[in-house]
Amino acid sequence: MEMPGKLSLEQQFKLKVYHKQVKELSQEQAQDYLMEVLRQMMVKDNLVKHLLKRA
Repeated sequence: MEMPGKLSLEQQFKLKVYHKQVKELSQEQAQDYLMEVLRQMMVKDNLVKHLLKRA
């Protein structure tokens, strides 16, 4: 059983791909990207909280 805090091999690979792509962004592009990622994480948190309340 995988530990929830660990990344799978597939996730580790995707992270390396993202790392390479992010290094090529301008500072403004990187900031915009970061803000969108943070927004999506908040939406995900809200969905998890909602699902846990219904469980």
